[in-house]
This record gives sequence, C-alpha cells and structure tokens, in this order.
Amino acid sequence: MPPAYSFRPRAWALLLAAAACAGGIALGNWQAGRAQQKRALGAQLERALQAPPTEITSEMVVDPDTTAMKHVRARGRFVGEHTVLLDNKLRNGRPGYEVLTPLRLNGTHVLVNRGWVPAARTRDVLPSVPLPAGEVTIAGLALARLPQAFAAGPAGSGPVRQNLDLDRYATETRLRMQPIVIEQHSDTPDGLLREWPRPDSGIDKHRSYALQWYSLAALAVLLFVVLSFRRVGAS
Repeated sequence: MPPAYSFRPRAWALLLAAAACAGGIALGNWQAGRAQQKRALGAQLERALQAPPTEITSEMVVDPDTTAMKHVRARGRFVGEHTVLLDNKLRNGRPGYEVLTPLRLNGTHVLVNRGWVPAARTRDVLPSVPLPAGEVTIAGLALARLPQAFAAGPAGSGPVRQNLDLDRYATETRLRMQPIVIEQHSDTPDGLLREWPRPDSGIDKHRSYALQWYSLAALAVLLFVVLSFRRVGAS
C-alpha cells in the first residue's frame, strides 16, 4: 500500500513563498509597465511624424511643454562656428558623435541635432562635417531637452562634450535660443547618419523579463505546494 501524504505547510515556508510570489509579480508588472510605456511613446512618435509640421519662426516663442515630441520645421542658416559634438554616441556598436549646430532664424536661433558621424581611429582627430551653405529647411522632432549622459565632474565646454545644457549653451554663445532642440529627420547633403534610437526599442526585452518574473512567482507557489505535502506520521 503506498504511503499516505497530507498537506501540512510550515509557517516559514508560507511566508517565504508569499514574499517570493509577491516580489515576482511586482517585478513582472514593472517590466510589463515599462513595455507599455515604450509602446505608447512609439505610437506617439509615429503620430507626430505623420502630422503636418509646425513652423518654428523667429517671431514666435516656443513653449517646450506643448511643442515637445511634435513634428516641426524651420528655415534658416546654420551657424557653423558654434557646432558642438556630443561624444560617446554609438551606432551599431561603433563610437561617434552627434553633431549639434544652431540654425539662425533671423532674430532667434534653434539648436539642431543634425545626425551622427563616426569617430576617427585616433580621438585626437575630430571628424570633418560638411555644413550646408545658404538657407536650408530642416524638419524633425522637437525635443524639450537633450538626453543627459553620466559624466563625472562639472559640465564641459568647447567643441566636444558629453552633455549640453541649452540654457548654459545660450549664455556661452550669446545667441538668443528657442527653448527646444530639433532632432533632424529631413535630408541635407552633409553625409550624417540620421537613424535615431526609437523610444519603443527594447519592448521584447521587457516582455521577456516580465515573463521570467511571473514564472518565478508561479514556481515559488508550486514549490511551496509540493514541499508542503508530507508523509503521514512524519514529523
């Protein structure tokens, strides 16, 4: 006759399983929420770029809160002497720079992130970036600010930097700047790569992590149930 078993959970095992299950569900929900947030940002980006662009002119004062993530367009002349290269920007695993140049709109300027250029083999040599001559029309995505990379010490200055703060840049250059940055999506003959990282990249990774956490929560419950069955008569 096979031995009889009864369900006799231990209090410490119940608490441990409950904590592991709750933690797994919470972390799974967080990863699923991150995936949903990125999906929403990707949809917002698609809607913005498909909408007719808003003209940015020198006569207007742009509100960054209402203009951010909108399709915009501006016409003017690039001011090449104030170009800044943002360092340590990778594309397909290759290091390079993002090229930022102010566009003069008569009385005001708007900073344009024109695209990416690869770094030379030696860091002492900066890339040569052609500057479109004459008036150009730039279209792209309005950003309230540039992403800030971690950098030890105070913010840098000069033509190559880790980060750029728009207010400080305006004070530095003495240019009257619009309070946004245009991430350029239109073409200009400068050889720069304009394959921008999408806000919805990495959704599959978050989904995978969520599934792993949910699986761990389920495993904690399963182990608790299985290990709580003990042979009748055993202590």
